[in-house]
Amino acid sequence: MEVTQAVQPSRPMKILPAYTGLSSFEEILDNPRAVRLLWLEILVNEHLDLAPWQRNPAVKKAYEKACQWFTAYKTLINSMIDRHPLPYDPRPIDFRDYRIFAEALRFATAHA
Repeated sequence: MEVTQAVQPSRPMKILPAYTGLSSFEEILDNPRAVRLLWLEILVNEHLDLAPWQRNPAVKKAYEKACQWFTAYKTLINSMIDRHPLPYDPRPIDFRDYRIFAEALRFATAHA
């Protein structure tokens, strides 16, 4: 007897749909608030395909910021979510973003 498993479609975005209601890169890049939060999506979602937008300055900036935060909080992030490491970037982070970082990490953990 063969058992078939239902395959759920993968959700490319984890944080931004909940925070902004947007789920495509096109929508996100047209929305200033979503662009400001893109680094969080990159930080918690290792399955996000950035290749088509890698030359976009906003995406580059968000990726760099995600790398900085991953470097600063690697142990905490790895203890809460399962993801491959982002490139090492020891530049200082802006601690004014800590509250949204902690909230997003907690959200991603609860919705993993």
